[in-house]
Amino acid sequence: MWKIVVGFIAFAALALYVLSKGGDIDMSGEKHGAESPPAAAAPASEASAAK
Repeated sequence: MWKIVVGFIAFAALALYVLSKGGDIDMSGEKHGAESPPAAAAPASEASAAK
């Protein structure tokens, strides 16, 4: 049982390290409204027509 706990802690520490080195990562969830980036605000029909 203790091996599972140690493995989880090691995996969590590794994940936090990788995320901290990744740069500008937004972990706040979905964006709606003025704070959303312009590319994400484009409707799907316009995104598929651009291909």
